[in-house]
Amino acid sequence: MDRSGPHRPYRVVQWATGNIGARALRGIIEHPDMTLAGLYVHSPAKAGRDAGELCGTAATGVLATCAVDEIAELGADCVLYMPRAFDPDTVTRLLASGANVVTTCGHFHHPPSMDSALRRRIETACARGGTSIHSTGSSPGFITEALPLALSSIQRRLDRLAIDEYADLSHRDSPGILFDVMGFGRPPAEFDQRRADHVGASFGPSLRQLADALGLGIDAVTASGEVATARDTTVIAAGTIESGTVAAQRITVSARSDGRAVLSFRATWYCTTGLSADWELRETGWHVAVDGDAPLDIDIRFSIPLSRMAESSPAYTANRAVNAVPVVCAATPGIRTTVELPPVVPVLS
Repeated sequence: MDRSGPHRPYRVVQWATGNIGARALRGIIEHPDMTLAGLYVHSPAKAGRDAGELCGTAATGVLATCAVDEIAELGADCVLYMPRAFDPDTVTRLLASGANVVTTCGHFHHPPSMDSALRRRIETACARGGTSIHSTGSSPGFITEALPLALSSIQRRLDRLAIDEYADLSHRDSPGILFDVMGFGRPPAEFDQRRADHVGASFGPSLRQLADALGLGIDAVTASGEVATARDTTVIAAGTIESGTVAAQRITVSARSDGRAVLSFRATWYCTTGLSADWELRETGWHVAVDGDAPLDIDIRFSIPLSRMAESSPAYTANRAVNAVPVVCAATPGIRTTVELPPVVPVLS
């Protein structure tokens, strides 16, 4: 829905205030072309507090709410939807109410591979509200879509594009995520295909979107994983990893054509460099290799001390979502992908 005019402020709602959501909230408040229309929070303890208090800015006059009805009735241009868990009922309600949605949930990177019932519900809500929805972030998103599309623009033949992501998690003080969700600190026998399948479900649709854009015929998207254990008992910010338990994991998602991986994303996430396996461990960041008639080899490193990574890293995901608001608001109704939208160009604070 194109409701934008020259320099018209976008009325934006921030949905939730986790690490990434709080950073996005600050981005909205400080954005010269946006005004904060509302703030949804999951915790009753945060309800009624000023949005500025929840993200470290001056008071805004906008108070947080746990009431979905209040958010749906605001008449906002866009909701930045960054929930604890994706809720299709909420998203369809927001879209049908006339609010566009930019989300860091990965459900909308590749509409053809979505659950067909969910896709119909979302598209019906978009048609009713005259709205669009877009999934984005740093990874998947920027590194699996925006950057590869730019790099492929100087190719006439593309044999393979491989993305490696490296993350040193030793300073991340998130025991619930590292130990309970990701499985660090467990016996290696407990790591199974389900973990690889979870990552594959997150990154596979993004690779499929890229393959479609480049006209690459993909037969299948596969995911596989392996782990390395700690040589010695190691204390990290989140807790203790005992010797012989999982201290690193490497998961590869491949888009395959004629049995060959033409696009791939490989995540190497580790809590210590003292591993039982001889893996290449780079600093936190990305490596992209393009094999074609104009070969490329690119390193992108996060130039942040590990002690500040938790403080700074949410910006990589939150900022792209904030910057995408104008192009999503201007898009035709429906599920819109990176390929369909204009380049995301920021209006800097």
